[in-house]
Amino acid sequence: MWLALLLKGVLVGIIIAIPAGPVGVLCIRRTIFHGRLAGFVSGLGAATADAVFGIIAAFGLTVISDLLLDYRDWLRVGGGALLLYIGITAFAADPLAGTQTQRDPEDLLNDYLSTFALTITNPITILAFLAIFAGIGFAGEQATLGRAAILVLGVWLGSLVWWAALSFGAGMVRLSFERRHLVWINRGSGGILVISGIALIGSLFFHHLI
Repeated sequence: MWLALLLKGVLVGIIIAIPAGPVGVLCIRRTIFHGRLAGFVSGLGAATADAVFGIIAAFGLTVISDLLLDYRDWLRVGGGALLLYIGITAFAADPLAGTQTQRDPEDLLNDYLSTFALTITNPITILAFLAIFAGIGFAGEQATLGRAAILVLGVWLGSLVWWAALSFGAGMVRLSFERRHLVWINRGSGGILVISGIALIGSLFFHHLI
């Protein structure tokens, strides 16, 4: 029973993590330019944020979920601003600067915190967790504290598996890129992040204008 619940949580974590969007672009970019560890740590930040949302949904922490959802527009503005900053910084960076050296602990911590922050600024994910948990039968008498803990552990592991696979896959091809490829990857990934930030903030303003 516990193993089945854990496996369900792993599947839920993978399902939640796959539509990664800008966070996925950022994870792949860091893997290519700074190595697999940087990409994996970036994924770990996103997986941790997914686990936080899973905890809120599984343990029925409605006060926290309501607070996050009430301030979701401000959180998304913050996420959009962070995307703009990361995108502009990435676009302007030397594409070969990070490929020659290993990331130090401070850089890895920044990698972790940035993807955690980007993921946590989308509290709508809580509603996705609630819907999926109800769909797999985790409700009512089934939603005990022990079972909730096992389910959330599975969610974290599933999300982590996806990010590890993504960073490992990108890491397999990173050394095959020539300088001209790295230049275009650098510009392309930075541009995608900037456009994502503009689109996120712009959609909020448009929503409040109509």
